[in-house]
Amino acid sequence: MAKLVLIRHGQSAWNLSNQFTGWVDVDLSEKGVEEAQHAGELLKQSGIEFDQAYTSVLTRAIKTLHYALEGCGQLWIPEMKTWRLNERHYGALQGLNKKETADKYGAEQVHIWRRSYDVLPPLLKETDEGSAAKDRRYANLDPRIIPGGENLKVTLERVIPFWEDHIAPDLIQGKNVIIAAHGNSLRALTKYIENISDADIMNLEMATGEPVVYDFNKHLDVQSKTKLD
Repeated sequence: MAKLVLIRHGQSAWNLSNQFTGWVDVDLSEKGVEEAQHAGELLKQSGIEFDQAYTSVLTRAIKTLHYALEGCGQLWIPEMKTWRLNERHYGALQGLNKKETADKYGAEQVHIWRRSYDVLPPLLKETDEGSAAKDRRYANLDPRIIPGGENLKVTLERVIPFWEDHIAPDLIQGKNVIIAAHGNSLRALTKYIENISDADIMNLEMATGEPVVYDFNKHLDVQSKTKLD
């Protein structure tokens, strides 16, 4: 039976300062490093032996993966980074303080931007400062698919092709896979894996640095779900 482990990155510097982060590449906070290291300790205790690792192209997820794998003595396993596992793009909200934004636009509107399935945030243009179109890590992408902002629906639509092309084939072959990514890219994956409704996904929280383990049979039916703590 194949295992899939999902880990939301540890607390980031902008989690700590209560800012919208999205595709902005911020580092882990001191607490975030501790959370990632603790995840590694939990994985070591679990005894899971991994065959493949996946993460985004953002520092906070990459470092979380490395701390976790180092902690369980598996830093050597094959690893692939992809923009498709990035956090959802928060558009023009990126960098703004969440409380100040709620004071300006109303808490209900900010909650909709953060948690709704299909409502987009205010968008960034390609020419705007902070646009991902100016970031070298996305230089090989078709400019038409670089977002100016995303909701969870759009995030799911760019995560699932990666699931179909890489993660699912690994699991079908019986490989154990670890993914260190972000709250919303992992919410998207979880929605797909567990067939969670558009309404119910609004209430799903992904805790930082806490590994979630899925057991799959050869048909990719979920046999069990466990949170390591």
